[in-house]
Amino acid sequence: MKTFSAKAQDVERKWYIIDAENKVLGQVAVEAANLLRGKNKPIFTPHVDTGDNVVVINADKVRLTGNKENAKIYTRYTGYVGNQKVETPKKVRARRPELLVERAVRGMIPHNKLGNAIAKKLHVYAGTEHKHEAQNPEVYEIA
Repeated sequence: MKTFSAKAQDVERKWYIIDAENKVLGQVAVEAANLLRGKNKPIFTPHVDTGDNVVVINADKVRLTGNKENAKIYTRYTGYVGNQKVETPKKVRARRPELLVERAVRGMIPHNKLGNAIAKKLHVYAGTEHKHEAQNPEVYEIA
């Protein structure tokens, strides 16, 4: 018996839409990452991009549990001496709410070239409006 390995050109891509309103950030990110990676498909192959496109709406209304809104920190470093930037989710939400979901999903996919290709299929919007109606995305419910 031979091991099946999916080919990139044989993958059938679908579009899913996830409504993040009043959903926990981690649960939204897990479902989005699994759809992007293609882990829900029987043809899943770890080294091939077998995933679908995901549109996340209402990213500004996503919930964080506990005291994470004020206690959690996002750190980045510009490369210059003394330029380490630290932000809480509260500040990130005020500045650019899509970034909360994007960072959470990005942390759950591979950190390599394959991960970069997978991340390009994620589309996050703060409100309910998005520009992907022509693709007829299916609504994906999070339990």
